Amino acid sequence: MTLEMQDLARSVLRLADTSRQEVEVYTVKQRSLRVEATDGQVETLQEANQTGVGIRVIDRGRLGLAFTTRLDRESLKDAVQLAVANAQSAAADEFNRLPDPQPAESMDLLDPQLAELPVDAKIDFALAVEQAARAYDPRVTKVRQASFGDGIYEVGIANSRGVDVGYQGGYCSTSLMVVAEADGQAETGWTFDFSRTFEGLDPVKVGREAAAMAVEMLGAGSLATCRVPLVLAPDVAAEFLEVLGPALTAEAVQKGKSVFAGKLGQAVGSKELTLIDSGLLPQGIATAPVDDEGVPSQETTVLEQGVLKTYLYNTYSAAKDGVQSTGNGVRPSFRGALTSGNRNFYIPAGELSQQELMEQVGRGLYVTSVMGMHTANPISGEFSVGAGGLWIENGKPVRPVRGIAIAGNLIDFLKRLTAVGSDLRFYGSVGSPSLVVEGITVSGE
Repeated sequence: MTLEMQDLARSVLRLADTSRQEVEVYTVKQRSLRVEATDGQVETLQEANQTGVGIRVIDRGRLGLAFTTRLDRESLKDAVQLAVANAQSAAADEFNRLPDPQPAESMDLLDPQLAELPVDAKIDFALAVEQAARAYDPRVTKVRQASFGDGIYEVGIANSRGVDVGYQGGYCSTSLMVVAEADGQAETGWTFDFSRTFEGLDPVKVGREAAAMAVEMLGAGSLATCRVPLVLAPDVAAEFLEVLGPALTAEAVQKGKSVFAGKLGQAVGSKELTLIDSGLLPQGIATAPVDDEGVPSQETTVLEQGVLKTYLYNTYSAAKDGVQSTGNGVRPSFRGALTSGNRNFYIPAGELSQQELMEQVGRGLYVTSVMGMHTANPISGEFSVGAGGLWIENGKPVRPVRGIAIAGNLIDFLKRLTAVGSDLRFYGSVGSPSLVVEGITVSGE
């Protein structure tokens, strides 16, 4: 079955002179809705619909881009001509090229129930999330945001070399931020979940999880500076991966903006660490038959037992290094230039539960939050973040801790990884289980 956006991509391609230039057309149609509830009332209800066309033209190595949201023939033709004109005024680069067609597996990424779900059901979901948080503990005094969001999208890609693909998909998500108060102290708890299906989200689980995070931090105090093992909660570990991911793209390496430059084949982490990037992961939020330039998705082991095996490539960066694309061409939107980026990027689950990790550690810190991870330097690997969590004694969390800091180098941090938990969880397209990192200095009082 040919999809509407695939048909549109083909028709725009026919408007171009493909005998003189290489031409690519990327089309997308998306609908999204977001509900936010507070105090049992709907505070925000936003719905957005957008269809757009992005065009890339390569003329003797010179790249030109254009886009349009107007779908009449004249506007589409104007956009093609603008991309051609932009290419003529650009500098030539021998590595600018479009991918050849390759077979890609078909995927069923759209839950029919999600596409037909009434707005009332989405509102009820957001209200149920808030109610579950308030019912968890009387010390939960405020709900700053209980939300439900969903999106349905369709993509088409066609190029003058024969790429001709289309797919559709959907997702839904929920998030919650609450405040718990006791004895003049207030603490926040936040959580997030997503699914390809509406049935895959549980409002009670999400509500209770955020409330528990806030309540368990009440009475938190600081900690004397010490050097101890850390148990990183999955969401904290995922924040570290969000910094590592872009630095593992070939584009970052080629631009001299990666701590991993020149380290192929070297051990950059402990033997406990394996890192995978996959566009094929079942139920993954970034799963699709192809990347954003039509290269078939694949699963790529980036780090295996600590050894850096490959970088992540799109067609351009692969041509520059004389290798094949790994299917990591991504676009911020139809308006933006194609770049390279992570798909579903994660550490596979280990065998130990979080409780078993704590028992193995004995005495240390269970880190449940970090602040300022975005300030980590992807070139040097240096980072310094505020943190909070629970102090562990005799393998069990005994008291909440905040007002502390963790600093170090990402490569050193990866090499100090000693254990991987079984509780793999995704936060958007990045996923991790709980991790144990030994010998880290925690700065406190």
